[in-house]
Amino acid sequence: MKEPSLTDRWLPRGAFLSALLLLPFLALRGGDLETATQGLNPGMTPGPEAHIQADLAEAGDGGAAGVAAPEPAFVPLLPVGPARAGRRGAEVFAPREAPFPVEANGVEIRFGIQAVTLLPGEVLHVAAPPEALLLDVDGPIPAVAPGHWNWTAPEGPGAVPLRLQGPGGMVDLNILVMRSMDEVVNGRLNGYRIGQYAGDPASPNPLHRPPLGFVEVHPDDEDILVTPHFTLGQFLCKDPGDPRYLVLSDALPVKLEAILEAVNEAGFDTPTLHVMSGYRTPAYNRAIGNTTDFSRHLWGDAADIFIDTTGNGMMDDLNGDGRVDDEDGRLLMRIVESVDRSGAPGVKPGGISLYRTIPGRGPFLHVDARGTHARW
Repeated sequence: MKEPSLTDRWLPRGAFLSALLLLPFLALRGGDLETATQGLNPGMTPGPEAHIQADLAEAGDGGAAGVAAPEPAFVPLLPVGPARAGRRGAEVFAPREAPFPVEANGVEIRFGIQAVTLLPGEVLHVAAPPEALLLDVDGPIPAVAPGHWNWTAPEGPGAVPLRLQGPGGMVDLNILVMRSMDEVVNGRLNGYRIGQYAGDPASPNPLHRPPLGFVEVHPDDEDILVTPHFTLGQFLCKDPGDPRYLVLSDALPVKLEAILEAVNEAGFDTPTLHVMSGYRTPAYNRAIGNTTDFSRHLWGDAADIFIDTTGNGMMDDLNGDGRVDDEDGRLLMRIVESVDRSGAPGVKPGGISLYRTIPGRGPFLHVDARGTHARW
């Protein structure tokens, strides 16, 4: 049997001419805004990637009486930039799971928007249903086998958008091409202070090996989404710089999304969690008085979090007793503990610790995704 061409797979018979006529309108991104923004996270700023989802059901021979209209066309919607939250960040919580199964280098993609880190020149293997298309800014990427694609990261750092489009929706992959650990010279990367990792690259324990690379984050990159409700900027080290550099594990944002969903299900309406401290460079960790060389913060695998819907930089009064104290921290800890022990897909167990209220600072929780339970 003759293998159908890409054109045959995108468009029903009789719709090709109409699709050609529609292309200028697609390029101008005109059309119905409600249709164009379907599937975006509520509260997320519709970026230029919000194109028209054209319906060509009436573009073929179906106008004639007694002739069935063809099925709606599958028009590729190319990404034109990484998915972003906008200046105000996530404003509304709404679960946004991936509409179909997707794996990237063997890691399950849980959400409709998710970041993947790669080293320059590294090959990304993507697996999804055979009827899906993998798209970059230039068009469809040829499959190496039905439902399987290989894509090679560019040699320079930056955020590169890929999109999987299928009949049930879209999955946007924000590919974060890192700078290699080999570029760190005398404890600095491109002038930014990193310090020295104590981990042994040959250690049998992967938790103790130095990270392979660092995500380069300029000020304009901070609103790039790593999952539907968390951005790169939320995890940055507090040391200033332009650019700054970040290590972020795949597992941490996935776990925080699960915690956020549980928090909202418990009745606390919040679009995201306040990340008080995410990634720390070894140099910064020492500068703030921490003596451990193996804090999970140094591997981008830990976050100190609390709920802050008022924007005052402190934990909310969760139990409604008129004050912010350790009881609010314990309430959040019970939610986090239930998620940590849930065994839910994608949720790696890890460390949890409640840091109590002190003058000028409310309680917060340390959460990590090291893979084993730890409490202190």
